[in-house]
Amino acid sequence: MYKTFVIDYNPQTSKMAEAVEEKANEIAGAGFKVLSFSVTNSGKAIILAETSETSSEG
Repeated sequence: MYKTFVIDYNPQTSKMAEAVEEKANEIAGAGFKVLSFSVTNSGKAIILAETSETSSEG
C-alpha cells in the first residue's frame, strides 16, 4: 500500500532537507519505506512511501 505525506512550506534548502529527513525517519519508524519525494514550486514537499500492509478494501 502506498501513502503520501506533505511537508509544509520551507523556502530554504537546508530547512527543507531537515524537514524531509525528520519526516522520513518518523514514517520509517511507523513501518513505511520512503520511495521518492518531490519539492513543489510552492516550497512544499511530497513524500511517497510504501508499506507491506494490504488494504482491507477489495
